[in-house]
Amino acid sequence: MTLLITVFAAIAATLAWYFKNNGKYCLGTLCLMYWGASIMWFVDAIFEYAEAGAEFFEPAGKDMLNDAFLGISVVALGLIIWLVVLIVKDPDGRLKSLLKSQKAV
Repeated sequence: MTLLITVFAAIAATLAWYFKNNGKYCLGTLCLMYWGASIMWFVDAIFEYAEAGAEFFEPAGKDMLNDAFLGISVVALGLIIWLVVLIVKDPDGRLKSLLKSQKAV
């Protein structure tokens, strides 16, 4: 489940980067984080399959739920990191203008 969720997030981020990329909103960073997570989970799945064999394809419901929560957590953490990068970079200068207006008061 973690692999599936992160691959869907990576595909969505890549499509957003491809069609809306002007370099302004750091979508490339988001894509790299999600594709990196997808590769990590893919390697994990390969090793787990090598260890468990055919049982790998018959997970228990509890394990699938735990994997789904982990996948959602990874996607949420990636979004939080991306938002922090975006706030620090401040591509539209909104934070800078907000801070300047508060200094003037």
